[in-house]
Amino acid sequence: MTGNFKGTIAAALLLAATPAGAQSSWGLRGGLTIDPDQVHVGAHVNAGEIFNDGYFLPNVEVGFGDHGTLIALNPELVYRFDQRARSRWGFYIGGGLGINIYDWDDGPRGYRDDTDTELGLNILGGMSRARRGGGDVFLELKLGVADSPEAKVTLGLGFQ
Repeated sequence: MTGNFKGTIAAALLLAATPAGAQSSWGLRGGLTIDPDQVHVGAHVNAGEIFNDGYFLPNVEVGFGDHGTLIALNPELVYRFDQRARSRWGFYIGGGLGINIYDWDDGPRGYRDDTDTELGLNILGGMSRARRGGGDVFLELKLGVADSPEAKVTLGLGFQ
């Protein structure tokens, strides 16, 4: 991994952080990515409600596989359709930009390493279930509309 790429990872983690003192929660996520075919892991921050039932949920995901590494910075907005008064389940939809940093490695024979950054657009939907001690568990489907991975299926755990 090159020094510039390591610096990009550090910058990605800083961008996902919330301001000191902000009321927020955070979580861990992981799943499968389609095109490129990868396994991804990451973290997210619930930076708070910005309008009625609308939340800013930036996240960073790092994908491995398919001869490369992908860092996805996703400043996303979601709208929650919570029905938790009767049930612990809630649903949400959303979308946002995807800043995708690709580091391709074609292996020793090709000797071709390449890094590329693309600005994409994502739409997403998911379902979450509140946990008794606070936080939630969720399942999410994210579709790349433009210059983002084709699809991601993510399972995550949120903490208060």
